[in-house]
Amino acid sequence: MAGHSHWANIKHKKAALDKKRGKVWSKCSRAILVAARMGGGDPKFNATLRYALDEARAANMPRDTIEKLIKRGTGELAGESYEAVRYEGYGPGGVAFLLDCLIANANKTAAEVRTIFDKLGGNLGVPGSVVHSFEQKGQFLVDATTIDEERLMETALESGADDVIASEGIFEVTCPPTEFASLRERLEAAGIAFEQAEVCWLPTVEVACDAELGAKVMKLIDALEDHDDIQKVWTNADLPDEVMGS
Repeated sequence: MAGHSHWANIKHKKAALDKKRGKVWSKCSRAILVAARMGGGDPKFNATLRYALDEARAANMPRDTIEKLIKRGTGELAGESYEAVRYEGYGPGGVAFLLDCLIANANKTAAEVRTIFDKLGGNLGVPGSVVHSFEQKGQFLVDATTIDEERLMETALESGADDVIASEGIFEVTCPPTEFASLRERLEAAGIAFEQAEVCWLPTVEVACDAELGAKVMKLIDALEDHDDIQKVWTNADLPDEVMGS
């Protein structure tokens, strides 16, 4: 989710995680199941599973639960089957939305997502309607107080990053999705800690939101994130800090 402040974004996400721990675990569970089914149960050879495990651990999911999920995904234990689907749409003010979902019933989920958009001032679009407004990138957010900018820039750019941007107390390091895993390993090997690391959809052009519009957009974001089948919500909204809860 794009926003005026990445720190405010992170704080909003953490607050939502604390408030909806059970729902977060449910989303992590689906991600682990699908990743293990598609690429096997060894995270050393399955980057998607590795990302899913990182998120599950960040949400404090118990180790034995994670191990059972991997076994269900690889077929060692019985379990449900989910399909990866992406929905696209528009929110209030023409803000673009990308939704990454893991679903069991496509017709049911599509109808429910359409209803959420309709009720909150948006509309569900057709495939390809908004994805052109985003670019997929690996993204790392580093607390600017923990590292010298020159050292971070030198390490990151030599390790596959394509940009390092200083903004509002953080450094944002981006890279092509194909370089995400190797860049993460090199940053960790260099002792560089990050607040957030993920492969995400970053907007190429943002829609500036005032407090009124931002509140409407945030209401739609929260409703979509509350849906069990929706794993990630990406928007091109530039939200003011007060809306993000900072």
